[in-house]
Amino acid sequence: MNSNRQIIIRQGPEDLALTAAQLFTATAVSCGSDYGRFTAVLSGGSTPRLFHNLISKAPFVSEIPWGKTHLFWSDERCVSYDHPYSNFGSAKKDLIDLVPIPEPHVHPMQACLFPERGAIDYEEKLVGFFDLKKGELPRFDLIFLGIGTDGHTASLFPGRPELEERQRLVVLVKGGDPDVFRLTMTLPVINSAAKIVIMVSGKQKAEILRVILENSKSIAPFLPVQRVSPANGSLMWLADQDAAALLKGESKF
Repeated sequence: MNSNRQIIIRQGPEDLALTAAQLFTATAVSCGSDYGRFTAVLSGGSTPRLFHNLISKAPFVSEIPWGKTHLFWSDERCVSYDHPYSNFGSAKKDLIDLVPIPEPHVHPMQACLFPERGAIDYEEKLVGFFDLKKGELPRFDLIFLGIGTDGHTASLFPGRPELEERQRLVVLVKGGDPDVFRLTMTLPVINSAAKIVIMVSGKQKAEILRVILENSKSIAPFLPVQRVSPANGSLMWLADQDAAALLKGESKF
């Protein structure tokens, strides 16, 4: 785990979403001003949907420099965009269709391609967008992730060989709930980010969050999300009180 981790606990899902919206906006403004563009990675699941919808509304929608913002996805289920399982499809309804972001600045995974081709396609897009040379990794300004009750993050699942991938930027996996083919960014890509925020909400996540943040010695090897440790960046855990209910002492800070 990252020794410089920051853990922020908010009262409920709405407060969690507000904090995430404030962080997204502040980072977008700062990066847009300093670098001329802002690159963010969104994730799927139910937890970020309130946050996505919030930044589509005042005051955030008018503060975010959408013309300098580029949106990517950490992972995607290999279904059509109009399928309820689609991460991009959910974000399109909650955010993309509601904000003035230029269409070329939205970079969904092409999950409807023959699955392995979709992984290659997204890797090629990352190489082109960041102008990467062989062996280089993209450096996103901000990555939002979530966790499953099994400790997975993005679509990196416990015990899977994809956790050891060090060459590919994007890989094809199969698993999770629903048990379908998925595309996911690999750990080297995630850990190269400038800032990573892991959002956790709900009582059903309390036990796994306790295990993760208290570094239970009974978990070997580390769960996928425990391998998220940015090499030259910051890691923030953002949880609501239900998810943080079993944390105690220094685990909360």
